[in-house]
Parts: sequence; C-alpha cells; structure tokens
Amino acid sequence: MDPSTKIVLGMIFGSIGMGYIVNGKKQQRGIAFLSGFALVAYPYFVPNVVLVILIGIVFMALPFVIKY
Repeated sequence: MDPSTKIVLGMIFGSIGMGYIVNGKKQQRGIAFLSGFALVAYPYFVPNVVLVILIGIVFMALPFVIKY
C-alpha cells in the first residue's frame, strides 16, 4: 500500500486518541486515558496498514469493553 495511507490513518487514529486522552483525564477513567496514548503512539511502530487498522479498532473499543 501507499505510505501516505499509513500517514493518514495515523493522523485519524491519533486525533481519536487525543479525544480519548482528554475524555479519560476529565472523567478520571484510566483505561480511556491509556487507550488514547496507545492510539497516538502505535502507528509509528506498526509497519502494515491492515494491522494499523485492526489494532486501532481494538484500542478504540477497549474502553467500552473494559469498564471500571
């Protein structure tokens, strides 16, 4: 795939991650906060576009699955 696709996906998941960080900090939910940091950071370390999408979906769903 095109490298620009990975950059755009990284920007999308990074902006969603920033929303999770702000929301997690405001509501004092640690899982949303940590999931937000993971969403911001992981696209830099994953080389495959399909894995970027799958891991992003998992990290986005994590705060809804784990509620504490």
